[in-house]
Amino acid sequence: MNVSDREFSIPIGPQHPALKEPESFLFKVDGEIVVDVEPRIGYNHRGIEKAMESRTYIQNLYLVERVCGICSNAHQTLYAINVEDVAGIQIPPRAKYLRMFVHELERIHSHMLWLGVAAHEIGFDTLFYYVWRDREVVLDIFEEISGNRVNYAWNTIGGVRRDIQSDKIPKFQKMLDFLEERTNYYLQVASTEPTIIKRTIGVGYCSKADMIRLCGTGPNARASGVSRDIRRDDAYLAYDEVPFDVITEESGDVLANVLVRVGEIIQSVRIAKYVLDHLPDGSISEKFSPFQKVPEGEAVNMVEAQRGEDIHYLYSRGDNKPYRYKIRAPTLGNIPSLIVKLKGGYIADIPIVLAGIDPCFSCTDRMIFLDEVKERTWDMTEDQLRRYGIKWYEKCLNK
Repeated sequence: MNVSDREFSIPIGPQHPALKEPESFLFKVDGEIVVDVEPRIGYNHRGIEKAMESRTYIQNLYLVERVCGICSNAHQTLYAINVEDVAGIQIPPRAKYLRMFVHELERIHSHMLWLGVAAHEIGFDTLFYYVWRDREVVLDIFEEISGNRVNYAWNTIGGVRRDIQSDKIPKFQKMLDFLEERTNYYLQVASTEPTIIKRTIGVGYCSKADMIRLCGTGPNARASGVSRDIRRDDAYLAYDEVPFDVITEESGDVLANVLVRVGEIIQSVRIAKYVLDHLPDGSISEKFSPFQKVPEGEAVNMVEAQRGEDIHYLYSRGDNKPYRYKIRAPTLGNIPSLIVKLKGGYIADIPIVLAGIDPCFSCTDRMIFLDEVKERTWDMTEDQLRRYGIKWYEKCLNK
């Protein structure tokens, strides 16, 4: 990045108060205006894809759930769908509805968490406290149906691990009614409160044409008027049986991101209530043994995760472990449009624009080895990576 006499560079990250996860951005600025942005991912790589190759399909259920704490169920649902496709398993109708129920609860949980964080980034901590207080209602439902508030271990290959008892449904309906009432209030606040309007309107703009060109996804794309939602356009589970609206805004700024997500919370509450009202009878899973082999084949599927299109690829060689598993998380697809949103803005707006796409860098980060001398890149096998690690630590100890 060339810097003139009028311009200078500001590094933000990988550790910075505005970032909830380690990631690095190098901003070229002219006075207070951002001229260019250079992202540098890779600070939170954990090797989950490689680790999945040495674990059975059942063991990987709980590993893939830890790709992201907020999108844990979305990743686990998609992984189960991939394995079921290759194995030729049709899950029961009741299992589809139970998966949708938790899928939408997690969206509510994620969007409310994001709304609180966004409010905090613009200095509106009162809204932050209110939203996170109400978000506890969703976490209470998770705890009651799964025993946990973050990673729910809800899915298994062939269906779900737990059922919802009929006597609990009226209680959950009341809790969802409360969330809908509170979210309607937050929609009014987001549309009229001067603290939000002045800090978000016109900030972090990306046009519809640029968003399509740069393959933006999820609420980030819908905030620029791109009416795209996997639940409607490529329906999975039983979403083709459930009525809901795809929320879009045309302004393409951070305010649009706020309005889209608040609107989606209301839609998710209604989907969850519909599921409880129309829950089919029957079993909740098909049998799949812990060491069962999956036939040779491959599968690619998508779900509409909280941050956008989550894409997983599975390649099986007929073993009880995947030969290759690949994850394309939504944040990776949103980084190119994020660069456009940041350019031309003020330095003071960087935190809220970054937060506007609801980034998850633990989902995003990947690693590849680069030889700058020979100008080549390569991947390592598990044994090569282990030997490399041993040599690296020996070198560190001898210093």
